[in-house]
Amino acid sequence: MQNVSKSHILVIIPAFNEEANIARTIHELKLHTPYDFVVIDDGSKDRTSAIIRQEGFPSLRHAVNLGIGGSMQSGYRYADQNGYQYAIQLDADGQHRPEDIAKLVEEIQTTNYDMVIGSRFVESSSYRGSLSRRLGIFYFHVLVFLLTGTRIYDPTSGFRIVSRSTIELFSRTYPTDYPEVEVLISLSKQKRKVKEIHVEMRGRQGGTSSINWSKSIYYMLKVTMFSLIRKSFS
Repeated sequence: MQNVSKSHILVIIPAFNEEANIARTIHELKLHTPYDFVVIDDGSKDRTSAIIRQEGFPSLRHAVNLGIGGSMQSGYRYADQNGYQYAIQLDADGQHRPEDIAKLVEEIQTTNYDMVIGSRFVESSSYRGSLSRRLGIFYFHVLVFLLTGTRIYDPTSGFRIVSRSTIELFSRTYPTDYPEVEVLISLSKQKRKVKEIHVEMRGRQGGTSSINWSKSIYYMLKVTMFSLIRKSFS
C-alpha cells in the first residue's frame, strides 16, 4: 500500500443520538487505524454531545438536526478546508468495521476511482439484514443500474472513501438527506468512477435506528423522484 501520512486521510463520523455507540465506535477506530477523524454531532438530544466532550473527540456540532446529508457535507467541508486527500464515511452505530478501512484506502490509492464503496453484497457475506431492508437495497440497485448502466450491489452503503476532487465537489453540493443513492447518480452524470469492494458489516451495536417504515417509504419515493429528475436533465 502507498505510504500516506495520517494527516492526508480523514474519517467522518456522522452521529445523531448515538450515546450507546459513539465512544465504543471511536475507540475501535483508534485501535485499528492511525487516521484523523471528526465527529459530526447532528443536533443530538441525548448524551452524545456530553460523551464527545468528555472523551475529547474532535467534533463539529449542528445546533439542529440536518440529517445525514447535512452532516456529511459539513464533514466534507472540514476535509476540504484542511487539505485532506481522502475522506471516509464511518457510521457511528458500529455497523462498519474499522479494520476494513485499510481495504478502502488501499483500493482508492492504487486505482483512479473517485469513490470506493464497502459493500455487503458484491461478494458472499455473513450480513443478514431484514427482508424489507434487503428488498429496499435491491430496489435501489435496479434503479441505479437503469439510470446509469452501472451495477452497484450495495447502493445504500454509507461505508465509503472518496478522492480529493470528490471531497471538493461534495463540499460544494450534497443531497440534504438520505444521500447515498443520489450521489451515485450525480457521480455517474459527471463521468466519475465508482467501485465496490467486499467488506463485512455488523448490525447496529446499540440504541435504535432513526429510520422507521414511514421514513423508509419517504426515502424510496424521494430518491426515485430526484434521481429521475437528475437523469432527465443530465
